[in-house]
Formats: sequence, structure tokens, C-alpha cells
Amino acid sequence: MNINFPDLKEKVILVTGVSRGIGKAISEELARQGAHIVFNYRGNLESATEVQNNLQKIGGKATPIKFDLSNGDQIKESITEFVKEHGYISGLVNNAGMSKDQIVLRLKNEDISETLDVNLKGPILIAGALSRSFLKAKNVAIVNIGSVVGLMGNSSQISYAASKAGLIGFTKSLAKELGSRNVRCNAVCPGFIETEMTDKLDDQKKEAYLTEIPINRFGTTGEVANLVCFLLSQSSSYITGETIKIDGGLYI
Repeated sequence: MNINFPDLKEKVILVTGVSRGIGKAISEELARQGAHIVFNYRGNLESATEVQNNLQKIGGKATPIKFDLSNGDQIKESITEFVKEHGYISGLVNNAGMSKDQIVLRLKNEDISETLDVNLKGPILIAGALSRSFLKAKNVAIVNIGSVVGLMGNSSQISYAASKAGLIGFTKSLAKELGSRNVRCNAVCPGFIETEMTDKLDDQKKEAYLTEIPINRFGTTGEVANLVCFLLSQSSSYITGETIKIDGGLYI
């Protein structure tokens, strides 16, 4: 079910990780709302142009900007250049994420660093680069895409769980720091969502996971996108610093 949020029309929102899964659904729903989606790409301009064309066909405006989540200077430079040309950014969805699952005995230093860089350091760097824009824009809303794993933990996902737990702490701190300037920041923690990842699970594993979910089904990327749009809109104008699970009751 698609919900209309009129104040998202023409709102300029930066979304990371839009090529697939939850990020793709969020950017496409924002396009349906008529927003201006700014999204990052690392190197493949051709793929970024395809994403841009798709979002504009749906109904939004889309602008790709080049930066790597682990490169603070590149993030700041690209965002500053965009703001000078197009004006202030008033929305942010830190969605890009990764996981290199492994038991703690076999965790490699580089895998820990990469996971923390993408899932936690990147969002912090982006928020810092956008802070001046946020202080001058109106009705600013930030949504950090965490994970229920960051709340409950999970075997063989220590680095991932730690990064997502850290994202929740970042969310609360930023909400307190910028709240007086009418900047809101919330976190969304999905559970099992139907994506390429769940498609690869065999039937036995799917059944095992479903027994842990009271609603007895996986969530959809569209359901997550609707929640994110609500938190970006003024419909949630008195909500900040919250961590909202969307997990069918997996972690109660």
C-alpha cells in the first residue's frame, strides 16, 4: 500500500546504497512522492545513469554524486559541490551497508574495518558533511537504516551487529545534538526482509527463520520504504531519537 506524503514533493534527500534491496525500494518510493533523490556511486557512471533514469521515469528528480563511504574528503567535496549547484539537502537516508559473516575466531582485521567503515563511519562522515546544509534547511529529517541484529545480536555477525548497534548510538546522539535546530534523526531496524539475500535461502532455512517470526512471513522492501517516508515527512514531526523495529515481532 502506497501512502502519500505531500511535503516530500521536491524535498531534496540523499540516499546511499540505492542499487538494490531496501535502498532501491526507498529511492523508488521517494520518486513516487515526487522527491529529488540524490544518490552516491563509487565509479560506474553508466549504472548510476540507469538508476537516475529509472527514478525520473517513476516521477522524481534524481542526481548521482560520486563518493566512497570510506573517503571523508570525497564525501565532503561531492556534497559541497552539489549544495552549491542545487541548494540545501533536507533529508538523509543512510542505507548502504555490508556484512562479512564469520565466527569471531576467524574474523580478519580488514573485514572488521571495512564493515565498520561502511555501516558506521560512513553515515557519521556524511552527517558531518551535511551539517551546515542541515542547519540552514527547513524540516530536516535523517533516517539511519540499522538492523534488528544490532539490537539482539547474532552468532557469526559480530562486526555487523556492532556496527548497527553503534548506528543506534549515533542516531540518539545526533538527535540530541541537532534537535534544537529542528533537525530530527531516527533509526529503522528491519528484521528478515524479502531481498536477494532471502531469495538465496533454501526452504528448510526459510522455515526455521519463519518459526521465530510471530507474523509468520518475511517483510517486504515496500513496507520498509513506507516507514522511511513517514519518518522523512512532517507526519512524524515530533518523533526523534527513536529506534523503530520493522520485524514482524521477531525481537519483542
